[in-house]
Amino acid sequence: MKKNAGLGSLCLVLAALGCGMPGMAFARDEAVPATELVGLWKAKNHLGPQVRGPLTLELRDGKWLAEIAGFSVTAEVSDDEIRFELPGARGGFVGRFDRAGGTVSGHWIQPPPIQIARSVASPVHFDRAGTNRWRGEVVPRESEYTFFLAIREREDGTAGVFLRNPDRNFGVIRSLDRVVRRGKDLEFIGTFFRGKDEEVQLRGVHDPDNDRFSVFFGPGRGGTHDFVRVDDDEVSEFYSRGKNPGAWTYRPPREENDGWPTASLEDVGISMEPIRQMIEREIDPPAEHVGANYVHGLLIARHGRLVLEEYFHGFHRGVPHDTRSASKSLTSLLAGAAVQAGELAGASVPVYSTIYGEEMPGNLDPRKRRMTLEHLLTMSSGYHCDDGDYESPGNEDVMQQQTEELDWYRYTLALPMVREPGEEAVYCSANANLVGKVLTAATGRTLPELLETLIAEPLGVQRYYLNLQPTGEPYLGGGSHWLPRDFLKIGQVILDGGTWNGKRIVSEEWIRRSISPIHDLRRWTYGYLWWGVDYPYKDRTVRAVFASGNGGQFVIAIPELDLLVAFYGGNYADLVLYRSQMVLVPEYVLKAVDPE
Repeated sequence: MKKNAGLGSLCLVLAALGCGMPGMAFARDEAVPATELVGLWKAKNHLGPQVRGPLTLELRDGKWLAEIAGFSVTAEVSDDEIRFELPGARGGFVGRFDRAGGTVSGHWIQPPPIQIARSVASPVHFDRAGTNRWRGEVVPRESEYTFFLAIREREDGTAGVFLRNPDRNFGVIRSLDRVVRRGKDLEFIGTFFRGKDEEVQLRGVHDPDNDRFSVFFGPGRGGTHDFVRVDDDEVSEFYSRGKNPGAWTYRPPREENDGWPTASLEDVGISMEPIRQMIEREIDPPAEHVGANYVHGLLIARHGRLVLEEYFHGFHRGVPHDTRSASKSLTSLLAGAAVQAGELAGASVPVYSTIYGEEMPGNLDPRKRRMTLEHLLTMSSGYHCDDGDYESPGNEDVMQQQTEELDWYRYTLALPMVREPGEEAVYCSANANLVGKVLTAATGRTLPELLETLIAEPLGVQRYYLNLQPTGEPYLGGGSHWLPRDFLKIGQVILDGGTWNGKRIVSEEWIRRSISPIHDLRRWTYGYLWWGVDYPYKDRTVRAVFASGNGGQFVIAIPELDLLVAFYGGNYADLVLYRSQMVLVPEYVLKAVDPE
């Protein structure tokens, strides 16, 4: 019962919502199973961004003018750096003018897409459009959320339900069990992230006249989402290849203008049958619960040629995918590329003296003076930092959720030490991120500039998205978004000893150290931000190295077989994410590969 004085006659209108006048009470509707909602429901909110399209920069009378999406602003210039922001926090640009070459380059800074929750930087490629005038194209990361609610009537008469969300796997956080109705009000009951106590996780309102309902997910998840039935949608992306996919038919990948030569499975000694079995048995079956394996993409390359490219659940080659911690391995290549370019002395450079120079903090722990870049790359810095321990001050979530120090570099540098550098590897994303500070301090260049010139350009990558720290620097601990074919290239660089299509990216020695079993970490080995594992193969084992990210993001290189396998997935925060790497590769993919 609610009592609320001062609302007067308004409460007569709002009585159905539980509002009462003094001395009055309204009985709440009894909860009943919402079996009339049995079926598959979908909600998709597209939230922009508004600003996109051609970006024009013009140098006029000594001033830089920028125009995009109807906005015209004056850019600030300092030491050939060009920078502007649009009014209303709609976005901005940071770039550089090369006076000698007369070229402009840079990155668009986008407000946080809802599924990423951080600002994002993406490259803008400019062409001359006249005298002192350049034009590029801003292609922002779409800000959108997709939810599926699968509701089934169970034997006990309850309306069982689970939630699928390809963007963040929100259904694992708010684990739903059943839905009940109180009049038109809906209550989705379950547990909060691996908890045991059941309670209402989500609330909604049913509109029976239009056969739809709305659910409020909170401001951080796009607010209210409106669900409509998709029972009869044969090609719904809830299903891997449609509601009734039939037998899988192999088609070799087509060549794009991205540097990948293509061939057929047969051309490179891979049998199609085990691949077909994997797709039809492991990927195609409709999800019966939120913990079902959720593969978004599967790519295979051998002998330097792309031979399999399959996407599921509505994904395709033109959709950038979150790589999560798999992009830590990209951080390793970036550091190695800086060494190869002569801008960084090597992995033995000291962390603190490189960053602080002659302004080293007083009373610095001597162990920090001995910390090198290699210790960051191998997760053996010695910091009190463990992503598996929420009591650890360096834990990634702890660092990102605290608000006292928004400079995550400073936060990490101030962490206490608990062991000697190099003594033990402990998984800590802050280590990989701090590599970025070492790189900028050593080279005098920004991370977006380094990534563009040392990695993206030589790999022929045109489009990617870097999530940013609160201070604006890219976060190198994971979470960048890449087109699947482009991200696969980092594995080919491993297989080719540091080159891509004949271009030297990093040295052979850097690759050797990157994939060496320098430390044992969790159940695998660890090199320079690359994992290692042995797979059973035929009558022996083969060594694999891999980039690994939450949700099921894997780029797996097996040098002995000259084989590359990549999975992209949506099982975020769910241990089933490892099924692709630990089960599908040895039980299906490797059984298809001829030793040659």
